Amino acid sequence: MAKIRELDAALSAIADGSKLAVPADYAGVAMEATRALIRRGVRGLHLVTLPASSLQAELLVGAGCVATLETSAVGFGELGAAPRFTAAVLAGTIALKDATCPAIHSALRAAEMGNPFGALRGIIGSDLLKQRPDWKVIDNPFGENDPIVLLPAIRPDVALFHARLADRNGNVWVGRQRDLFTLAHAAEKSVVTVEALHDGDLLADEVIAAATIPAFYIDAVALAPRGAWPLKMLGLYGEDAQHLLDYIALAATEEGFARYLDRHVHRRRAA
Repeated sequence: MAKIRELDAALSAIADGSKLAVPADYAGVAMEATRALIRRGVRGLHLVTLPASSLQAELLVGAGCVATLETSAVGFGELGAAPRFTAAVLAGTIALKDATCPAIHSALRAAEMGNPFGALRGIIGSDLLKQRPDWKVIDNPFGENDPIVLLPAIRPDVALFHARLADRNGNVWVGRQRDLFTLAHAAEKSVVTVEALHDGDLLADEVIAAATIPAFYIDAVALAPRGAWPLKMLGLYGEDAQHLLDYIALAATEEGFARYLDRHVHRRRAA
């Protein structure tokens, strides 16, 4: 029972200056937890997205919680650009470590396996290498005239994500979202919000266990029904596209963004 906590207590693992890793929208984004972090006033985060983000990174950047952002993209796809992220990059108020989806996967998987770096070939020839002096191009030691890029492992302090189910021991069922296994394995700690608690043992059934992250990778679990809203939770509810469109229009200005936070972050907690 020690791993099942109230949301604010579960989030205590995320301190100012933490390297925080979060998944993409399709994998299970802990939006209720994100709102709680903004209410707490967390600062100086090094935010890593696996591999991209939308509203989660946008809110954390806009609220002043992020010092460094390591990502392959922040945006709302066909709905539009991320206005506060764009404003922060143009103003230089955050440090942006630009990457690609395979690069972030490779660096986190290196940490998952306990290796100091990952290796990747596809970004050779791109301008991205000029922006990332921490990435090194070497000759393949097992071949000739075969360059490859080495990327330092990304070892998050905390992974934060939303899942469908956890049991009371802290085992978390994530279905086919394998990115969440990578995050939990790579991070020193994992904090998870879930839609529901399961009374049995998720590791007791061999079929269910295959899609379950064992509790020893999990620091804390908090119950948060509809905790990914307004983003989607596959199999339960879809993306609230109208809410996202309303957000994009409102957050075009700092004043509009402040009104959004008041309405959907601060008042939401009061309600």
